[in-house]
Order: sequence, then structure tokens, then C-alpha cells
Amino acid sequence: MTKPNPLAAGLYLLLNLASGIFWFVLLVTLVAVGLGLAPLGIGLVLLYGTVELTRGAAKLERAWVRSALKVDIATPPLPAETTGLRGARQKALDPAVWRSFLYFVLLLPVGALEFSAVVAIWSVIATLVGVPFWIEYSMFDIVISGWVIDSFVTALPLAALGLLLVPLGIYATRALGMAHGRFAHALLGPSRAELLSVEAERLQSSRARGVEAAEAERRRIERDLHDGAQQRLVAVAMGLGRAKSKMGSDPETAKKLLEEAHADAKLAIKELRDLARGIYPSVLGDRGLDPALSALAARCPIEVELQVDVEPRPPTSVESAAYFTVAEALTNITKHSNGTRATVKVNRTETGVLVEVTDNGQGGATLRPGGGLAGLADRAATIDGVVVVVSPEGGPTVIRAELPCAW
Repeated sequence: MTKPNPLAAGLYLLLNLASGIFWFVLLVTLVAVGLGLAPLGIGLVLLYGTVELTRGAAKLERAWVRSALKVDIATPPLPAETTGLRGARQKALDPAVWRSFLYFVLLLPVGALEFSAVVAIWSVIATLVGVPFWIEYSMFDIVISGWVIDSFVTALPLAALGLLLVPLGIYATRALGMAHGRFAHALLGPSRAELLSVEAERLQSSRARGVEAAEAERRRIERDLHDGAQQRLVAVAMGLGRAKSKMGSDPETAKKLLEEAHADAKLAIKELRDLARGIYPSVLGDRGLDPALSALAARCPIEVELQVDVEPRPPTSVESAAYFTVAEALTNITKHSNGTRATVKVNRTETGVLVEVTDNGQGGATLRPGGGLAGLADRAATIDGVVVVVSPEGGPTVIRAELPCAW
């Protein structure tokens, strides 16, 4: 939790009393009137309006707490259905709304206590610091255990004490702000059950995207084998068969057929090697991400500036995702962007690996379904990674992938 600025926290705690009075009076009045008029029907409309008002007030309060107290409060998820009568009922019974309502009801007494504490702390400090400036004009003297304070000089120790209390006042104000931040986070943020539900949905979506990405990769490998190496090997088998049949009757023709079969066999080996590199490059497994990306950049027909710093070495799945992110990005730049230069930065962060590919092309790249960039996003999603594409018309295009090393 980030510590708030003491001045911002103090202003927030002072203004919070007024905010608490406003929301307490408004929301409690609306609920009371709505319940009283519920038999007439209009009360139900009023209560639903109160629900929406509470949701909006909670949104504003989260923004205010984030700005003043440096507490980032996530927005609770909306109910599964938000339209029609059923949606209205789910929104009215949403626990997040009632936690927010409780927050605004408690904001009045809590705000009063916080206001009183801040005013008391800084009033004592200001009074002690200001004693030398008003004691000579006072109608009475201050006597502390025989110590008479009646002039500027005799009041200086009190002023010094007040100055010594300033750090304590700053600490206390900041502590009050942090305490209110925890209070707001508990009632205005999502509950643990809601967070787990959202995480479960995200993991289910990630798993589905991972399965789809694996299936697409399987189909690609199958297609490449069928259209490439398999056809070459069939040609080799047919050539060898024809050469065998000609060996006795026409040695020259058999020799030519053997040469053709040999050439086809070499092409099949090359296609299989390229296919294996597309599945998982051997240099990536043997030497790591930096040499693998260097080899990839060397084969690219455009100029590539490469910066790689991934020590300590990340897990194999992260290396693979980073490698293919760069490979797909460079392929797109070469084929579609009309770019002549690309910059690739791959850095290790505290929690994972950050990949960023920038080009000087024409822009307009999108994560459209079925496209290569969408496939990268699906691959990254299998390890809880995220791929973001920023590509305005006219360029430049920036592809950024955040790949966690723990999931």
C-alpha cells in the first residue's frame, strides 16, 4: 500500500465530514421515502434510483480515495444480467451496492472522528508554536508547575515542543489516511468471493484460448506436413521406385531418377527442419532467448535493432511465448507494414518478461479474430500473459507483451 501525501490526506479527512453528512442525509432519506412509498409502486422506482445513485457515488469515492490517499480500489463486477426486470432485481440485490451503502452510512460517524482527530492534532501543534506570538498580549499568564510563561522568550520552549510535534502530527495524519483507505477498500472494493469469481472466469477464458491456440498450431503443423515434407517424401519414394525399375534396362535414366530423389530428400529435410524450428527452435532451448532472437533478427529482411536482458533465465514457456511474439511481429512488419526498421526490446522485470516491438511502418495493425496477432494473444493467455497492440494509421506500431514468470 502506497503511503499518502500527508497534506492531501489531511485535506481529505477534513472534507470527509461534509461528504459524510451529504451522502448520509441523501441516501438514508431516499431509502426511507422509497420504503414508505413502496406499496404505491413509485417507491420501488425511487429505491432503484437509490441503488444507481449509490453505485455512482461509490465510483466517485473510489476515484477520490485513489487521488488523495493513493489507494487503488478495483471496481466490483456487475451482475451477470443488467437489463430488464431481472437485471434490475440483480442490481438491487448486488452485495457490492449494499456494501457501498453501508460505507456512506458509516462515513458520517467515521468522518466526524477523523475530522476531530485531525483538528485536535494540528490545533495543539499550532497553539504551541504560536504561544510566543500572543502570550504578551494575553490577559493571563501560563503557569506550569511554577514555570511562568508571560513573554516571547519564556514561551520559546513551548514553541520548540510544538515544532518537535510536527513530525508526529504528519505521521498521525498519514496513519489516519491509510486507515481510512483500508476502510474504503474493504467496503467499496470487490469481496474475496467476487475476486475469485472473476479470476475463475478469466482462467476459464484463458484455458479456452489456450486450447484454441494449440488446436490452431496442430492444424498448421498438419497442413505444413501434408503440403510440404509429405509430398516431398512421396516424390522421393516414387522416384526411387522408378529408378529401381530402370536400374537393369536403363542405367542412365535410373541415375537421373536417383539424383532427383536425392534432391527431393534434401528439400524434405530442409522443410522438416523449418517446421521443427517453427515448433520450438533448438537454439532457444540450448542457448536461451538472446541467441535465438539474434538468429531471428539476422534472418529478417529488414533492419532490426535488438536489446535483450532476461537474466535470470525465464521458464521455457515464457521464452517460447516471447520468441514467437517477436517472430510474428517481425513477419507482420515484413509482409504488411511497409516498414524498413524495427526495434525489439526484451527485458526481465520483477514479475516476468516484457517484450516490445516497434516499427516505422504504416500502422493500422489490429488484434482481429483469426489473425496472427490474435494468435499471439491466445498463446500469451495460456501463461496469463497480455498482448497489447498500439497501431494508429500512419504508424508507428508498437506490440507489447507482458509475460509473467509465475502463474
